[in-house]
This record gives sequence, structure tokens and C-alpha cells, in this order.
Amino acid sequence: MILHIDMDAFYASVEERENPALVGKPVIVGGSPEKRGVVCAANYMARQFGVHSAMPSGKAQRLCPQAIFLPTRMDFYAEISRQIRDIFQRFTPLVEPLSLDEAFLDVTGTEGLFGSSEAMGRQIKTAIREEFQLVASVGVAPNKFLAKIASDLQKPDGFVVVDPAGVQQFLDPLPVGRLWGVGRVTGSVFERLRVRTVGDLRGLALETLKQHFGEHGQRLWELARGIDQRPVIPDREAKSISNETTFATDIEDMEVLRAWIVELSEHVARRLRRHHLRGRTVVLKVRYPDFRTITRSLTLPRPTNVTQEISHAATEMLATRLPAERLTVRLLGVGVSGLDAHEQIQRSLFDEEEHQSQANLDQAADHIRAKFGAASIGRGSGLLHRAQHTPPPKLS
Repeated sequence: MILHIDMDAFYASVEERENPALVGKPVIVGGSPEKRGVVCAANYMARQFGVHSAMPSGKAQRLCPQAIFLPTRMDFYAEISRQIRDIFQRFTPLVEPLSLDEAFLDVTGTEGLFGSSEAMGRQIKTAIREEFQLVASVGVAPNKFLAKIASDLQKPDGFVVVDPAGVQQFLDPLPVGRLWGVGRVTGSVFERLRVRTVGDLRGLALETLKQHFGEHGQRLWELARGIDQRPVIPDREAKSISNETTFATDIEDMEVLRAWIVELSEHVARRLRRHHLRGRTVVLKVRYPDFRTITRSLTLPRPTNVTQEISHAATEMLATRLPAERLTVRLLGVGVSGLDAHEQIQRSLFDEEEHQSQANLDQAADHIRAKFGAASIGRGSGLLHRAQHTPPPKLS
């Protein structure tokens, strides 16, 4: 059995925990509305006004003028996420993090030690609440697809178990939009076919689905029957460093996508510098609403951990290396591979001055963030999510 653990409004909930005066008020974590920022997270009160992640902060402020805007503290959230992951490891070594706020756990092999999968899910949920004063929603199911749907059904503070013998009873009444890969375009096709529930979809022949959706039709046919063979893949030794984000609402504004690339590149470059690493190949990952995923890579003349060099390479690939159709993006990621820990690297005669200038800028920015918090400095072209290096609270 598989568990999907999803922290409810994670970043905003952490901020409420740290400052109880925020409880009961709409809280938005992300960039400043005055500086063309983007929402990184919103608590459930803010969501009642239509605010969601990846929305321009200016629009969020218009929807919810009384909202309290806070800069992100990504390093702080990452440390809390790591500590929560330690709870998962108490129950199984098979933990696959999807992001800072969610993970899959395969508990099939540990039920003899800790009880049923449902019992383990409840123990994990309780431990997160008691040790971190945070709330998680939990889905328990025979596979990853079903577990993720289950964790989302009763948010916040949800707990849903899918009986292996009752998969179709669970799936059939759900709106077809609950299936992975059913977005605006796919949904409009289903409207024309008068398919509104998963049960309606299950009544369509495989050939009909392939006719309308190509190879993705096969995947939809399988999902409507609860079929998902993907294993839970735990962390392995890193051969690359990357950062990605899944948007609550698909994005087609190129300016917003470029801003996200700057933000993601900043996090990747800082992690490289923190571990005294450089990488030679920059990787761009793009996932479309139909879950088609494309990766592009660009090998640089020499290894780098300079933010601007990474973001320039990723932005170039976004502009020139993707299919020509209009870009609508569900997930965006930036990574660096070909890691090299050696200090001696080949120098270029012609661009060394610019490279060194940018490296010095990054070094100075890292120093300022470490001393005063990352909200003290930011790139004008980024999302101004400003991750503060705030020490995590001591846990009893």
C-alpha cells in the first residue's frame, strides 16, 4: 500500500505557527504586489477569495485587499520539510519526496512492524501535528495515483483510505477533472463527449480515447480503472541539483515563466555554491497540462555555479528549444548536472571579467543573506520570493 502525505498550505501554515497573530487572517507567501511578484502559497482563508499559487501578487491583492503578504523563507521551510521526512523514515525507507510539502511512502513491507497502512498513516499524521504543530492530509491506497487523489479529497486535515477491492466505487463518481492530465483543453473535449465523471470516461472505448487524445488516451483509459504501476523511488545520491515547481493554475504568460526561471535558477545556484560544486550542463524541464513532459539541456563551455549563467541558459532554452505551439505550462524546473567539485577550472580569455563579476556578486549576495536574511537582497528580474536563512526552531 502507498501513502501520500500532503502538508496543508505548508508555507503559510509555518508562518502562522511562527506568528499566532496571523491565525484567522488571509496570509499570502510570495513576492511583493508592488514589485510584480508572484504568489508562492496562500492559506485557506486567502483561497476563499480566489487566490492561488503562481498568481501575480498584484491580482491576489485585488482579490483580497486585506491579505497579509509575507516573503518566502525557503531555507526555513526546507529544514522543517527535512525534519518531517525523518518521521516518514521511521516507518519505511521507501520515501519519494515530490516537493517540500508532499511525498509518497511505500509501506507494503513494514506493515508487520507497525500495523496496517491505515494505522501508519494515522500515526504519521499525529506525529506531524504533535511534533511540528502542522497539519497534513493523508491518502492511503494501492498505488500512487489513487493515494494522491485520496489525500486531496477532504483537505484540509483530510484522511481518506481507498480499499483495493473498492477502487471503481471510489473513482467512478469523481469529476473527470480529478484525473492527471485532464486540463482545460482535455476537459473541453470531454464536455463535447458528454463525459463528466470518471465512470463516464470508463464507458468509452480505448480506440475512442486514442482517436481524440493520441497516446495520452491509453493513459486516461488506465487511470479511469485505477491502474498505475509506477513504484515509489526513494532518494538516491545526487548526480544533479535541481528545483521545480508545479503551478496550481497552468501558466502561459512568458514573462511570468521567465521570472520563475530566475527564481528556480537562484535556488539551484545557491545549493551548488553551498556544497562547493559546479555543473557543466543546465537542464530545463517543462510539463504541459496533458502531462507531456519535455526536458532540454545545454552544455556550457565550463562548469559554473553562477546564478546568471544558469538562468540565461535556461531562459534561452525556454525561448528557442521548445515546440512552436503556444506554451501553457503546468510544471517548470531548472537543474544542473555534470557536477564537478574541483576548484581548478578552465578559464576563458574573453568572458572571464564578466564571469568573475557575476561570481563576486553571487558571493556578496550569499554573504548578505547569511547575515541579514534573504529578504534583505533580491534580483529585480526574479519573483522576489526572498528565502530567509532563518534558523529552524529547536524541537523538544
